[in-house]
Amino acid sequence: MSDKKKVILSGMRPTGKLHLGHLVGALENWVSLQGEYQNYHLIADYHALTTDPVSSQIYDHSIDMLIDWLSAGLDPKISPMFRQSQIKEHAELHLIFSMLVTTSRLERNPTLKEQVRDLEMDTIVYGHLGYPVLQAADILLYKGDVVPVGEDQLPHIEITREIARRFNVLYCEAAPVFPEPEGKLTKFARLPGLDGRRMSKSIGNTILLSDGPDEIKKKMKGAVTDPQKVRKGDPGRPDICLVFSYHNKFNATETAEIRSGCESGSLGCVDCKLRCAERITNALAPHREKRAYYESHLDEVKNILHDGETKARTVAQHTMSEVHQAMHMG
Repeated sequence: MSDKKKVILSGMRPTGKLHLGHLVGALENWVSLQGEYQNYHLIADYHALTTDPVSSQIYDHSIDMLIDWLSAGLDPKISPMFRQSQIKEHAELHLIFSMLVTTSRLERNPTLKEQVRDLEMDTIVYGHLGYPVLQAADILLYKGDVVPVGEDQLPHIEITREIARRFNVLYCEAAPVFPEPEGKLTKFARLPGLDGRRMSKSIGNTILLSDGPDEIKKKMKGAVTDPQKVRKGDPGRPDICLVFSYHNKFNATETAEIRSGCESGSLGCVDCKLRCAERITNALAPHREKRAYYESHLDEVKNILHDGETKARTVAQHTMSEVHQAMHMG
């Protein structure tokens, strides 16, 4: 039996400094899987263009995001990190895969429909419609077996599986070139933003991983709570309070006490928020310390990126050699 590790490909669009939602929704999971799988981590700078073609800040945002990845515990020695745009094979495989899927199939993608609605888009660019096809190329270029995703991304993984199956049936006379990857759902539920909506820097309802104690305290003071708990003494409903969901994540040892105090009215919302802010501050202290190091050693960060791209390019070139051979286009 082979002891070769299964492969994971995961990534994010480069939007700059990351927030708590990125930490609990992806980063913690990525770090925990490093020893179990062979991980590749993609800075999806081409994907960033699908909803905003302005590219002047993409490089700086990529470096900022990479610093947060490193500060969260991703190890460049075992988990190559690289920019999508610097591995030309992503674009080539995307082109080939675009011949294997219909526009009607892509238009049925529920994630696309949700994005169009949320972003209030009047028109859809070709690249946005084909986002799952480029994503399939990203995953399969590294023979990804597993993809850590949230539930909203599962339809994209199904399209990847369909494309891999189509390629293997159409071109592979012997062994298949591509696996059919499985989605691996993250363990922790998505954290809401401080206003109760989906956490997003664009609407200013986030706590950044790089925020200091004063900024965290200020932001937590503005967090929405149970609307029926107006003042201390009023009984609260912790299960509908987003601050309590933050306690669940960052202050698990005290949640029973906080629940009791909230429901009885003995714990006021201001004190509850301050306690939560302190626990988040403590939890992020190691991250802030590592970030300060990398911010003062940018050459090291750039070298890590260069090394990751060299490793990724080697794997990508090998895969494309197999693709060319299978298609008799070598």
